[in-house]
Amino acid sequence: MKIDDEEEEELMQQLRFKPTELLLREEYKESIKVYSNFISLSKNHLPKITSKSENPDRFNKLQKTLCLALSNRADAKSKIRHYAESLEDCNAALEIENTHFKTLVCKGKILLHLNQYANASNCFQSALHDNEPIQNSDFEMINGFLDRCKKLEYQSRTGVFDLSDWVLNGFSKDQNPDLAEFIGPVEIKKSEVSGRGLFTTKNIEAGSLLFVTKAVATDRGIFLPECGEDSKMVMWKDFVDKIVDVATKCRKTCDLICRLSTGEEEEVLQVPDISVFRPDNDDFLLTEYMKPDVAKILNILDVNSLTEEDGFSSKVLGKNSNYYGVGLWILASFINHSCEPNARRLHIGDHLMVHASRDIKAGEEIFFAYFDVLTPLNKRIEMSKTWGFHCECNRCRFERDMFNRNQGLTEIEILLECGSDIGNVIVRLEEGMKRWMVKAEKREKGYLRASFWRIFTEAYQSEKSMQRWGRRIPPAEVVGESVAEAVGSDERVLKMVVDGLRRNGVIGGVVEMEKEMKLGRSVYGKVIKKRKAMKALLELCIR
Repeated sequence: MKIDDEEEEELMQQLRFKPTELLLREEYKESIKVYSNFISLSKNHLPKITSKSENPDRFNKLQKTLCLALSNRADAKSKIRHYAESLEDCNAALEIENTHFKTLVCKGKILLHLNQYANASNCFQSALHDNEPIQNSDFEMINGFLDRCKKLEYQSRTGVFDLSDWVLNGFSKDQNPDLAEFIGPVEIKKSEVSGRGLFTTKNIEAGSLLFVTKAVATDRGIFLPECGEDSKMVMWKDFVDKIVDVATKCRKTCDLICRLSTGEEEEVLQVPDISVFRPDNDDFLLTEYMKPDVAKILNILDVNSLTEEDGFSSKVLGKNSNYYGVGLWILASFINHSCEPNARRLHIGDHLMVHASRDIKAGEEIFFAYFDVLTPLNKRIEMSKTWGFHCECNRCRFERDMFNRNQGLTEIEILLECGSDIGNVIVRLEEGMKRWMVKAEKREKGYLRASFWRIFTEAYQSEKSMQRWGRRIPPAEVVGESVAEAVGSDERVLKMVVDGLRRNGVIGGVVEMEKEMKLGRSVYGKVIKKRKAMKALLELCIR
């Protein structure tokens, strides 16, 4: 049914205030529909006014109204995470009025959320300086955004992060530190281990930050034993729904998710340039939106989701044995497994910070431990099978060769199964390594000590064992340091070293403190700048 100009204008007047009411009531989808209707009518009506040169005021008024409608629709779209469409509305509004305050603020907030800190800052600068005078409350708001952009842009550009104050303030759950996304000296290449991997582009010192990335989505909970696996399945479904929702709304996220492996045909997968993952990359705005393939995303999540059960975040969030968390961090998904990992991850809220857990040479592949590597070879073989791969790292090859060549290792395992005294087993292992010419400088001693980690831990905690075998068992700090050098450190290794130093009464010296700090940086990274904060973490570790 065709309507005349007067009816059209009357309808526009009726529509003018309704979407604003819906927006204020947070009924975003409904407000978008009404705004869209109003915007369509306004665009149709504008040519009719411009043809009448005697109505310039009316034309300008309608232009301003259209600009505000586009800005408000952009705001509503951003609230439901339709960021690309929201930016399109912002740009359309700014074409009408390039200094429109509300639109500049809306666009700046969207760009800030998309980690485009410099572009966001430009929007806030324009809102501040092109709209003078502005109210004090708006002035303070904009300056707050500008300070945040400056801080995050600096973090993203330099990789300089400091969590010290957060640690010293007791890991506030209500206010996690404000973190930028950052990509350090890494690149994606074909891996000799499996498919594609993440590699360093220069020599990296233990504790150095490799990258910081925010999760596409996470889900967390505390599960009581009586809940069974059903609760985790409900969480998994909720997590999948979140991922699909984000992929549906953000074309950049959808594109990046679809670059991940489904676990099949790894050899033919394209190797993406690291630049597509950088925070300031805005190529997604130019790409055509593709509806996400839900079946493919499910396969991707099966292969690439990370749990937080062993994460640093679990400890600082007050983890108990029933804590469980799952998330998808895209760049971290390119990291393969090794039983001698050289990288660790820290979960801080929805952010993942990945750092070197020991020194890494330029061109070396970065590895995580997908499961507990302080376990014997046969146990690791079982766990790798559940992940669908066969580990061929240096450590696994060395240990398989040792078992094939030396009956003594098999005898040691038999002694353990028979319940032999753990001190005796350790002595047999240490004496055997001397006979078998196992070399410390090649990390070989550390490999075997890591595989028999349980008995070393039990021995050091047993006064009876230490009294009987203490002189023939290597000091705890020696074992801990060799394991850290071979397979990277974690809280258990750090605790063994610190406990050993304290037990021997040598704690507090400069050399001993430096050993603690070095291992602490390999566990927690160099993002803990203040020694007081690192000492607080060490105390937490050794409780």
